[in-house]
Amino acid sequence: MQIINLKTIDSVATHVADILIQRIHEFQPTEQKPFLVLGLPTGSTPIPVYQRLVNAFQEGIISFKHVVTFNMDEYVGLAPEHKQSYHYFMQEHLFQHIDIPQNQIYILNGMALDLETECTEYEKKIASFGGIDIQLGGIGENGHLAFNEPKTPFTSLTHVQQLTQNTIEVNSRFFDSLSDVPTQALTIGLQTIFNAKQIIIMATGNKKLNAVQTVSSGQLSINCPATLLNNHNNAIIVCDETAYPHN
Repeated sequence: MQIINLKTIDSVATHVADILIQRIHEFQPTEQKPFLVLGLPTGSTPIPVYQRLVNAFQEGIISFKHVVTFNMDEYVGLAPEHKQSYHYFMQEHLFQHIDIPQNQIYILNGMALDLETECTEYEKKIASFGGIDIQLGGIGENGHLAFNEPKTPFTSLTHVQQLTQNTIEVNSRFFDSLSDVPTQALTIGLQTIFNAKQIIIMATGNKKLNAVQTVSSGQLSINCPATLLNNHNNAIIVCDETAYPHN
C-alpha cells in the first residue's frame, strides 16, 4: 500500500481521474474479458473525478461502452428517484452524461423486499464479471470504507449495515433534518473491496488526517477499517496536503 501526497483537492482529482482515463482508454475487450469493471463511490470527494471522466468522454478520449460499474453502497429505504439516493447521485454526476449502457450499471437496491438476498446476489453478479478491476473510494473520518463502520469484520461481504450515530450526523448535511437520514445501508464488504485487483482511495481535508495517519502506521485494526489496505499489494491512498500525515 502506498500513500501519495499531492498539494490540493484539485490535484488529487486530476491524478485519480488520469489513472482511470488511461485504463479505460487502453482497455481492449476480448471474448474472455469483454468489460473493464469499476467499483464506484458517492459523496463529495469523487465529484471532481467524475467531472473529469465526463469531460474525457465528451472530448472523445474515452468510451464507457465496455465498462461495467458496481457502486459501493445505497441507503436502505430510499427509492432510486429520491434525490439523496445513490442511484440519483450517480445519474446526476456521471451516468446520464456518458455512453455507458444502463444494463452495465449495478447499484444495490435499498428498496428490496429481501435485503439479505439483494446482498448475496450482488456478490454473485460481481463474481460473474471476474471481480472488480479498479475499486475507487473515499475514506471516512473514522476510517470507514463504503459504509463499513469500525469493528466490521475484514472478511465481510456485501451486507446490511447499521450506521453509527457519527455517520448519520455527518451525512445529515444532505438531508432536511437528522431524522430524515436512513439508519441502515447496503454496502459491499471489506473483503469485497480487498478482492479488487487495484484499489484507489481518496482522502482530502484535515478531517481525514487521523484516519490516514492510522493507516500509515502499517498496523491492522478492526477499529479503522481502512487499515485493511496495508495487506493489499496494489492499493494507494491519494491525499491532499491537509490529509497527509507528515510525521
